[in-house]
Amino acid sequence: MTTFADRTTGSTTDEFIGLDERWSTHNYHPLPVVIAEAAGAWVTDVEGSSYLDFLAGYSALNFGHRHPALVEAATQQLGRVTLTSRAFHHDQLGPFCRELAELTGTDMVLPMNSGAEAVESAIKVARKWAYRVKGLPAGTAEIVVAGSNFHGRTTTIVSFSTDDAARADYGPYTPGFVTVEYGDAEALAGAITDRTAAVLLEPIQGEAGVIVPPDGYLAEARRLCDQAGALLIADEIQSGLARTGTLFALDHERVRADLYTLGKALGGGIMPVSAVVGSGEVLGVLRPGEHGSTFGGNPLACAVGRAVLRLLSTGEFQQRSASLGEQLRSRLSELVGDGLAEVRGRGLWAGVDIAPGGPTGRQASQALAERGVLCKETHGNTLRIAPPLVISEQDLDRGIDAIAEVVRH
Repeated sequence: MTTFADRTTGSTTDEFIGLDERWSTHNYHPLPVVIAEAAGAWVTDVEGSSYLDFLAGYSALNFGHRHPALVEAATQQLGRVTLTSRAFHHDQLGPFCRELAELTGTDMVLPMNSGAEAVESAIKVARKWAYRVKGLPAGTAEIVVAGSNFHGRTTTIVSFSTDDAARADYGPYTPGFVTVEYGDAEALAGAITDRTAAVLLEPIQGEAGVIVPPDGYLAEARRLCDQAGALLIADEIQSGLARTGTLFALDHERVRADLYTLGKALGGGIMPVSAVVGSGEVLGVLRPGEHGSTFGGNPLACAVGRAVLRLLSTGEFQQRSASLGEQLRSRLSELVGDGLAEVRGRGLWAGVDIAPGGPTGRQASQALAERGVLCKETHGNTLRIAPPLVISEQDLDRGIDAIAEVVRH
């Protein structure tokens, strides 16, 4: 098995990167790795070098690369029908919606494609509910959000981002959002008024560095929403579907949301599949022609999504995430004071802050790639760690050993 460090310079990879930088927009800053094949928790580049995937497509690959059950479902559906548009019924949509509602304990499903579409849909539904059901005067509804959030990159969503890189130069911005500090229940209480339609939160903030809120914060958010007659919307696009050791990250506090936004792992790393799931009273405000998507809920997406739901229904991946997460946190905690400043996370998901004097997050990511481990930085000195839930204990240790070697100084 060859690794990144075995490669010579002036390689095919450099040529591929040159082509990419010439013809595509520069809205990403990828590591110099060009992946050609993948299986399970491992990927192989165009030169045959192998890498352990410690990012899993930001949780889109919870079940690993090319999980056989998901590939089989996609292959079978490709031989039948892939797209009908929502102008007609197809035989996968009804079962997909029923099975997703049953697994999540919700009433109704609105299928979409990307995570950002799911969040946009939830915002639209919450506003319509506020006018149709709650009775707010037209154009007055507000949605309370948290600082350091990441819910996508559409114009409306970046309007309430506090990240300058995501927000700058995209104005004028969409009004109707009130931002408070994440994890501060008092600030949340102070922001909720009679105009509040909903509170939109990530139960764990992923892009911010896997930030886990204080115990009781999410339960208090639920109480405050109930008190004000507002909706609680949980963005579980990264944190949901077994990543934290439970189906939803909200489950750790036994809290239920009115609406959940789902994506990433719902498509099994094969298709972009997202959905808003929740209360029938809320999602039921939509009527024909008021919202939709040509590809949302298409037959191929539904077939893959149903296979994902079958994997989740056994509880195996939730259990793997919980047990492997204990191993991950235990090993990483040993590095606090010895290369790391802090470790956060739940399940098989962690954010680690590199101690002052150590490498930057980018430098650490590059050094890890040279050791055959793929990870990615966020906010300067933080690494996000989210291996596929199919990773073995031995490979998990291998990746942690590489992190230790890189951050110690």
